[in-house]
Amino acid sequence: MPEYFKIGKIVSAFGLEGETILLHSLGKKTSLKGIEAIFMEDRKTSFLPYFVQSARIKSDKEIYLKLEDITSREAALKIVQKEVWMEEKDFKQFAAPSAPIALLGYHLIDKGEDIGKIAEIIEQPHQVLCKILVEGKEVLIPLHEQTLQSVDNKNKKVFVDLPDGLLEIYKSS
Repeated sequence: MPEYFKIGKIVSAFGLEGETILLHSLGKKTSLKGIEAIFMEDRKTSFLPYFVQSARIKSDKEIYLKLEDITSREAALKIVQKEVWMEEKDFKQFAAPSAPIALLGYHLIDKGEDIGKIAEIIEQPHQVLCKILVEGKEVLIPLHEQTLQSVDNKNKKVFVDLPDGLLEIYKSS
């Protein structure tokens, strides 16, 4: 089964023909040239493909997106606020290597211990949060200059030095 990475969400309908605006965090201007489909979550871990009819750059973080079978403004409005996902192969092609989102799928290592695989990246103004699963619970780990030590792109590892007790807060709740 392919792995999916969240890249952004549909933020608005545009025009009358069903075009939408995708706000993405791929870290570079892109028109998604050559991509066949994007995915939206139907149910937890169940993704529906939406085939891309056309896409063009609006800004550094936005793309005008026309999807097959979305032919009216009303149909486009139904998918506004839906999160957009990509298959891993497409994600690797379109994400900038220096963008925080490129860390998806990397393992977070704290003081030599693998604490989990990064499942989601949440970008905030002064830091990046990595969502991982620890003992079945969602844990948010901040990445900023005090916690981030290094990134090993070859082995897909992010080395951090977390404050004492941070993981225990999640484990005890």
